[in-house]
Amino acid sequence: MSIHSQIKAILGPTNTGKTHTALERLLAYPSGIIGFPLRLLAKENYDRMVKIKGVKYIGLITGEEKIVPPQAKWFSCTVETMPVQLPVDVIIVDEIQLCADPDRGHIFTHRLLHCRGQYETIFLGSNIIAPIIKKLIPNIEIETRPRLSSLIYNGFTKLTKLTPRSAIVAFSMQEVYAIAELIKRQKGGCAIIMGRLSPRTRNAQMELYQNKKVDYLIATDAIGMGLNMDVNHIAFASLFKYDGRQLRNLYPNEIAQIAGRAGRGFQDGTFGTTANCPIIDDKIIKAIENHSFKPLRQIYWRNHQLDFKNPLTLFTSLTAPSSLPQLIPSQYSSDLQTLAFLIQDREIRSICNSSYKTKLLWECCQIPDFKKLEMNIIHVSVNRSFFF
Repeated sequence: MSIHSQIKAILGPTNTGKTHTALERLLAYPSGIIGFPLRLLAKENYDRMVKIKGVKYIGLITGEEKIVPPQAKWFSCTVETMPVQLPVDVIIVDEIQLCADPDRGHIFTHRLLHCRGQYETIFLGSNIIAPIIKKLIPNIEIETRPRLSSLIYNGFTKLTKLTPRSAIVAFSMQEVYAIAELIKRQKGGCAIIMGRLSPRTRNAQMELYQNKKVDYLIATDAIGMGLNMDVNHIAFASLFKYDGRQLRNLYPNEIAQIAGRAGRGFQDGTFGTTANCPIIDDKIIKAIENHSFKPLRQIYWRNHQLDFKNPLTLFTSLTAPSSLPQLIPSQYSSDLQTLAFLIQDREIRSICNSSYKTKLLWECCQIPDFKKLEMNIIHVSVNRSFFF
């Protein structure tokens, strides 16, 4: 990192122009990397960057796609796949408040603490992470931005009474498809956005909605992570989701993140409920409309100085605590849970009797699990022939 490197954070609610500013800064430098929380978002901004700089200078790296031209100077990536070992002039990380996510938070925290551009590093996200950032990075420059338009709650609306350019948000594949079928029968058509869709299908669905061939969008909370969709109203069909560990109510800031996709630029947006969704508490509504939430007190962290002597020492080093009270060990990430499952197998422990084989085991645990079949797939993969 250059001695002149600046570290900045641009924080605020949705629709503040943070991402637009970040892309301008990124492309103003001779080289740079920007990390997004979603594959779809990385692809959307890759396309924007290609239009400005040309396809031969832009790279795309996600868990599903890798496009790296020989002359690539700027990279759009998911946060997990950022080529952090590559020296570039500027590094930008979007939605940095996801440091508090139980599954992925430790990756965002690693980027916050250890990833730096040679001249500038920028973190984008919500105001709720500001106090922690100030404590962890005392020399950081923090800029806060207000929302460009109002976000207003308008209560309950029946599915069949929703106005055009509405997005209906649900949190299970079954519910998404059930609502989509009803909207198709009643309204003539809709687009579907879910994280599990293939890149080609997701792009086609986005274009279907953006080109106004359909007026309704059915989506999971993937819509909340900064997708630039022309949405006037967000209607919640549910206020709880399964987060990989348990079925729980959405946190107020999560509701706000999703609701904030309504409205664009200086155009006001609205949000409310539909279908069988319960009413939103008045205190939460007020917090969303005023963009006022309790700050984060702790974020997830993982030790990155690992001991690969054997699988047990690897697990111990991964779960080691931090000396800082703001950083709590990440215990719920899928790769760590997979490792914990596998090292219970005596045969696997005996096979992984060197640093090389233990590293290989850890790489297996980190394979992206898009179809949620990790335990079956990895247990089959980790066999004698794989390691010898």
